[in-house]
Amino acid sequence: MKKMITLFLCGALLCAVASASLASASAVDVTAKSAILTSAEGRVLFEKNADEKRPIASMTKIMTLNCIYDAVAEGKISLRDEVVVSRRAASMGGSQVFLEANGKYKAEDLVKSIIICSANDSCVAMAEHVCGSVEAFVKLMNQKAKDLQMRGTHFENCTGLPNVSQYSCARDVAAMLAELITHPHYFTCAKVWTEDFHHPGGRVTGMTNTNKLVRFYDGCDGGKTGFTNEAMHCLAATAKRGDTRVISVVVGASDSKTRFAETSRLFDYAFANYNNNVYLNCAEQVDVNVTGGRQSQVACRAKTNLAAFEEKGKRGCTLQWEIPESVKAPLSQGDVVGEVKLLDEKGDVIAQTEVVACHDVQAKSFWDYIKEIVG
Repeated sequence: MKKMITLFLCGALLCAVASASLASASAVDVTAKSAILTSAEGRVLFEKNADEKRPIASMTKIMTLNCIYDAVAEGKISLRDEVVVSRRAASMGGSQVFLEANGKYKAEDLVKSIIICSANDSCVAMAEHVCGSVEAFVKLMNQKAKDLQMRGTHFENCTGLPNVSQYSCARDVAAMLAELITHPHYFTCAKVWTEDFHHPGGRVTGMTNTNKLVRFYDGCDGGKTGFTNEAMHCLAATAKRGDTRVISVVVGASDSKTRFAETSRLFDYAFANYNNNVYLNCAEQVDVNVTGGRQSQVACRAKTNLAAFEEKGKRGCTLQWEIPESVKAPLSQGDVVGEVKLLDEKGDVIAQTEVVACHDVQAKSFWDYIKEIVG
């Protein structure tokens, strides 16, 4: 009898788990060839054939933009640079802003045209500006892919135009989009819906954002579309509501309407079921004792927020402060006085940040000590 009860309970539990899994899967039903939904930090919330190698069309430009922004950060180029457009760049087909051969354009305008309207000619012009040639730039793209541990990706060009040796996967596209959104300048362009692109001679080309969700989905502020006959319809996008940011990648959808609809459903699922819980806001201050200073305490704060991406209704993390009982003067604003860690339910560190002084504290002088003694 006990054995029958045990078997019945096990069966009921398996049915419950299966039902929960089916309910979860139906909530994010995706017909595209492959897809993935992650937090900005990379926690996977949903995936379908996420490691399947496929052509990704113009989502390739996500890596192109990463390499451009890296060159800016390294001081190799500036967004204020004047870029002379080669005949090769001006002759590119597909999506373009119709650059003039030998024309001079501001690098920032070329980058904006890549982000907004997927301009192939601007990609080639910027690749040549950064590395001298497209071929050298593509080597940079593949090295960046290795740096990001993208194991299912290989690039042959910077545009995403068809090439049998070029491929990626949904998981890798999510990783390179997560990298791209760390660059603040990206969002100044990615949220633009329509804008005119001005050429040196006064000619104007109208640009419309290929990612319709920046206008029609609440919270979507970035992403990159892609389409070729081989890749079918693709979309990598990011959305943020409150403190919660997620990334979705859909590869190989049957039509444009489907890629936007399925991305919207993935976003809906994420925002309905998950939160990015902020455990420590970097604006909050704590007082730390000071020895040998003209002030007995110094106000300190965390250098960055500490947050954990968790299911709604759950707050399972704790803060661990590692600050000495007192710090020695003199101190300057921004001096590191300790650190604070965010621990998960198992006690593992999932994030940490330095604790810094909010203001200067001067050391006591000889006369300060005399005044204390005299009273």
